Amino acid sequence: MGVLAGVAAGALLGILFAPEKGTDTRKRIVKKGKDYADDLRDRFEDLLDEATEKFEQGKEDATDFAHNAKRDATDYAKTKINTLKNEAKHTF
Repeated sequence: MGVLAGVAAGALLGILFAPEKGTDTRKRIVKKGKDYADDLRDRFEDLLDEATEKFEQGKEDATDFAHNAKRDATDYAKTKINTLKNEAKHTF
């Protein structure tokens, strides 16, 4: 952001000291401002898209983890039940 502000300030000073009519200079200032605002908006949208993508990936990873943990717990419980059944058969 600091670099962008420095570039904007430099461009503004360059325009202000250029030997042109005031109306032309103001038009150029407005155009540059719009260009910088558009660039900043585009960067923000890219950042938002990236954050959304990472959030969705995190949700997917968490869902997969929960599903695997549930499956592992179920498998462990089945194994434990079968072991207890076998022990009970041999005991009686």
